[in-house]
Amino acid sequence: MQLDQAKRDFDRDHLWHPYTSLTRPLPVYPVSSADGVMLTFDDGRQVIDGMASWWCVIHGYNHPQLNQAAKQQIDAMSHVMFGGLTHQPAIELGQKLVAMTAEPLEHVFLADSGSISVEVALKMALQYWQGVGKPAKQRFLTVRGGYHGDTFGAMSVCDPVGGMHQLFQGMLPQQLFAPRPDIAPDQPWSDDAISGFAELIDKHSHEIAAVILEPIVQGTGGMRFYHPDYLRKVRELCDQHNVLLILDEIATGFGRTGKLFAYEHADVVPDILCVGKAITGGYMTLAATMTTDKVAKGVCSDDMVFMHGPTFMSNPLACAVANASIELLLESPWQNRVQLIESHFSNALEPLRTLDAVADVRSLGAIGVVEMKESLNVSVVQEALIGEGVWLRPFGKLLYAMPPYVMKTEQLHKVTDAISSVVNRL
Repeated sequence: MQLDQAKRDFDRDHLWHPYTSLTRPLPVYPVSSADGVMLTFDDGRQVIDGMASWWCVIHGYNHPQLNQAAKQQIDAMSHVMFGGLTHQPAIELGQKLVAMTAEPLEHVFLADSGSISVEVALKMALQYWQGVGKPAKQRFLTVRGGYHGDTFGAMSVCDPVGGMHQLFQGMLPQQLFAPRPDIAPDQPWSDDAISGFAELIDKHSHEIAAVILEPIVQGTGGMRFYHPDYLRKVRELCDQHNVLLILDEIATGFGRTGKLFAYEHADVVPDILCVGKAITGGYMTLAATMTTDKVAKGVCSDDMVFMHGPTFMSNPLACAVANASIELLLESPWQNRVQLIESHFSNALEPLRTLDAVADVRSLGAIGVVEMKESLNVSVVQEALIGEGVWLRPFGKLLYAMPPYVMKTEQLHKVTDAISSVVNRL
């Protein structure tokens, strides 16, 4: 059923869409249904979703196993407060997360979005140092090019110049920013690659509560990949200088980079881990912040309580779907699927590197990126992609795909053919 013009007009005049002007909005395309990797627009057109709805719909849409989990749980209870109460879906999800992550990560805070999981992680780090008698450690060290969310604490550790939050810099806590990791995974390692970071942590360790990074892949900050040895060195430096390490795996967790979690590429373990996005297979908003026993006991030392508790914390409906999504992932041949996607992206997109308009081409796991030399006109590029039967959401100079893991080979070909077709016209 098509939206009538009155509803389209209301959407344009009254509804904000992400990172979009209300007075000069970008075009939007009404979706009437979704199934597998296909979106059906209300005018009947079908497009392959190469974005997995901002990277979370890893199993595809309308999955019967996830549908059934949601239906069963909603008949029992859709929500109950977590203050003073508990329930089986939350307990089972906590057990699954503890079992599938690195052994020292054994305590789970179930939040309601990725940004909130980062806020929780930052607060945990600050409260930990107060609990162990070092309240002066109140700043965070990160790297340029990072993105951790749109809430105020998260914004303070996003790139202050090239990120999306320059407007708010005067109101944000002033954090420490090392140079962006610029050593690619396939380059020979050199300690010079981390010298700027090493200097900052050495100089400021007395005031740094934690380092926060996106492991291996910087997502919204530029879809850049960096060397696993950089992350190893960060872990070593944090240990040497008595600084906690927070890893933000909201975008990379649950298999996106070819490992279940991206920190596995470097064989390191964070003190605090943030996960989200794919945790429910894209069905519900949910995230988690996990930490070690050492950090948890510091946070709650001297009978302190951790001062955070969202209304929808551990929402049973979201937890039930997350449990089904994790079971579905672990029972599937997800590693082979992601490896096939990576191989296809590498083979299909690499020839675009020779084009004058293209600055770089890169792929890792189920992530394929074409970086242009000039910024893209989002509405023009998007319309061209839709004409090719593909949905992607370019930003800045980047045209990229992060598809559901279940995408078939012929659908992947259609995605990369569409990217090639559009890039060749620029």
